Amino acid sequence: MGGADRSDRKRRQAAAEARLRAAGITPKRRGLGGSGLVLTIVAVVVIAAIVVGVVVTMNNKASDSAAPAPTYPVARTGAVITAGQAAAPVTVDVYEDYLCPYCERFETTYKDELTTALNAGQVKVNYHAISILDRASNPVGYSTRAANAAICAADAGIFPAYHAQLYAEQPAEGSAGFSNDELTAKGTALGAGSAFGQCVAAQANTGLIENATNTAAATPALQSNGQFGTPTIAVNGTKVDVNDTDWLQKAIQA
Repeated sequence: MGGADRSDRKRRQAAAEARLRAAGITPKRRGLGGSGLVLTIVAVVVIAAIVVGVVVTMNNKASDSAAPAPTYPVARTGAVITAGQAAAPVTVDVYEDYLCPYCERFETTYKDELTTALNAGQVKVNYHAISILDRASNPVGYSTRAANAAICAADAGIFPAYHAQLYAEQPAEGSAGFSNDELTAKGTALGAGSAFGQCVAAQANTGLIENATNTAAATPALQSNGQFGTPTIAVNGTKVDVNDTDWLQKAIQA
């Protein structure tokens, strides 16, 4: 059993690192032998101290000002949900999978900054519904079901809040994810009408999501080392490095 567990952990780690590389993020790995173990322990202590500081800072900021409320329009074409004014000078394309933990980190990190820019008419954001992690849920298929529900939410007029909630309550890889009834209940609580539940139950957008996923995966400009991963972010058609935390401000100021 121990060997099988180690093999499974190695497989999952390799898959996670592949997704990071495809999204333009370089994973760092360290050995745990000899002095490496000491360095790792020191690093953990230092990181823990940093995390505490960050949490305190974030809590202070949260008490100083509330997160911006979305006031921008939302439209949908196929599997692409466009947030913001059509005439905005900067176009941001976000290729996301709702089961992808790095997509959740991107959402958490940049949601408020993007909302502010969207409200100001500085950018418009095309959210592309991608399902590359269907097999990472048990039973398979959560990525597609969540993406379908997000498209249904756009049609129901609740996309910004629903999009944020799917990430705030993101299920773990390997889990079943939310059922269609649970996905429907979340939208109903946000004010969606009965057509939303019908859309979620019918999985009406599955074909659109599959086509969008295949198209994105086959687009060289969205790949890194021949692979496509999520999140992938492009500004005015050019993929950006999400390790650069100033990417959005640089795009707005260009």
